[in-house]
Amino acid sequence: MPIHPIRIALQLQPQQADYAAIRRTVAEAEDLGVDVIFNWDHFFPLYGDPAGQHFECWTMLGAWAEQTSRVEIGALVTCNSYRNPELLADMARTVDHMSDGRLILGIGSGWFAKDYEEYGYDFGTAGGRLDQLRQDLPRIEARWAKLNPPPTRKIPVLIGGGGEKKTLRMVAEHADIWHSFSDLDTLRRKSEILAGHCADAGRDPTEIERSIGTPHGEPAEVGPPLIEAGATLFTVGVGGPDFDLARLRRWLAWRESL
Repeated sequence: MPIHPIRIALQLQPQQADYAAIRRTVAEAEDLGVDVIFNWDHFFPLYGDPAGQHFECWTMLGAWAEQTSRVEIGALVTCNSYRNPELLADMARTVDHMSDGRLILGIGSGWFAKDYEEYGYDFGTAGGRLDQLRQDLPRIEARWAKLNPPPTRKIPVLIGGGGEKKTLRMVAEHADIWHSFSDLDTLRRKSEILAGHCADAGRDPTEIERSIGTPHGEPAEVGPPLIEAGATLFTVGVGGPDFDLARLRRWLAWRESL
């Protein structure tokens, strides 16, 4: 049996839709029994009309904290480059309190060049952005220890990505949840690499929850092998304008059948 419970998440991609549709979808997903609702941290759509409607991540999370009562909420994932780490820590602490302790801090190093160019951030290199994330994670943790009031709980940190030398080492050192879009074989291989980094960091790798984007196929067919490989948090992504939750319903029904 998995050490962590099997959970289903929705990544509600805040693109190509009015905010009223986003608000309705959040309410519907919570009513359906989803465990986590994520958005993402971009400034422009990733799919469809590149100039289509889009809304900002953390303002939205504050609204979700007030709108919801049960689900955990967070970004999949926050771009580390867009905010000073001390400020991000304070924002996360605030949403943690607003939600009565239901925030997950999902974070990554950033990759979408248009966000950087349009908003005036230095894009740099992939390696440089990863190095900056590694420097900033301890600053976030240190700021949480200084804030008054402190967070309501140890805010879970989710790190997204699969880089074997840098990202998985940061997961071993800082994360409570590791998210990737790996296929089955890749998940198995990278989990072994993560276990090696955990050994170096003095951590039990089973402490880290494995989160994965749901693959194509029926949940009853593709889900069990992923559980065997260690995945326990399964995230269904949906975008606007309609936010079709049919796939989410199938994954929730499968979870209930276990």
